[in-house]
Amino acid sequence: MPAQKPIVEAQSLQKNYGDLVAVNSIDFKIDAGTCFGFLGPNGAGKTTVMRMIYCTTPLSSGQLLVNHLDVMEQMSDVKRGIGVVTQDDSLDYDLNVLNNLLVYARYYDLSPSQALERAEELIDFFQLNDKRLENVRVLSGGMKRRLQIARALINKPNILILDEPSTGLDPQARHHVWAKCHELIEQGVTLLLTTHYMDEAEQLCDRLAVMDQGRIIAEGSPWDLIRSEVAPQVVEIRAEGKHRHAILKKVADQVEDHESLSDRLLLYTRDSAKLYADIHALELPLKTLLTRRSSLEDVFLKLTGRGLIG
Repeated sequence: MPAQKPIVEAQSLQKNYGDLVAVNSIDFKIDAGTCFGFLGPNGAGKTTVMRMIYCTTPLSSGQLLVNHLDVMEQMSDVKRGIGVVTQDDSLDYDLNVLNNLLVYARYYDLSPSQALERAEELIDFFQLNDKRLENVRVLSGGMKRRLQIARALINKPNILILDEPSTGLDPQARHHVWAKCHELIEQGVTLLLTTHYMDEAEQLCDRLAVMDQGRIIAEGSPWDLIRSEVAPQVVEIRAEGKHRHAILKKVADQVEDHESLSDRLLLYTRDSAKLYADIHALELPLKTLLTRRSSLEDVFLKLTGRGLIG
């Protein structure tokens, strides 16, 4: 059986704003029915890539196919197959939950009966039944976010773009949004995601592209990136600088990589239990000594740096 073509494919994708190169000749492919995430610091170019995919920002050069359609030549057809959830709250606060969906359905030429049927399906799917006739002003942050996603799905798109889907939500609401995203993937919807939450990227994404200064600097599954960029375990030490220096000197042969920060020392290793025991045996005055598994945040900070941007 021949392999399916990617549902999104970019070749030498470029976007310039005058002398500023926002996206610098990048290539990527996204398979149907998966979640693909773009990570990067502010100004890395990830939002510009998303805007090119959903046809808000034109390409400067290169080729971008979405649903096997050229975004520059078949823009209207591309837009019909995409749902977009921006970070900004764009709900209509003069309407109730149901009418927010029904009014939005008009943009896609759904008949009144089709629009009502689809709206009721989405209200049920996102568990908004008790609020269906309530004004959106009374909704919690999590409910508003679910309604925004529901609205983006009114035309049954096979690609859903999510820009920071759980920003500002409490942990319970975040996990509810994640659960619904997993269900959408199981239904065959392809998700494209940008997020600053590394745990969100680990939870949702099958593959990730890490961007910096307009380029893709790493790509792979979350676990593959963790495995290739950092050792699987970390020992964190908080102590005075002289003690951190002494520890690093004593255990350097057990450490694959390390980061010496202003307040702590991070030691990347494959055997955190032995390293922890050896550090503890030094009997130095430590504020904290703990072990954890390496995370996508470790990868992100290693690749893009810890300095503040913007």
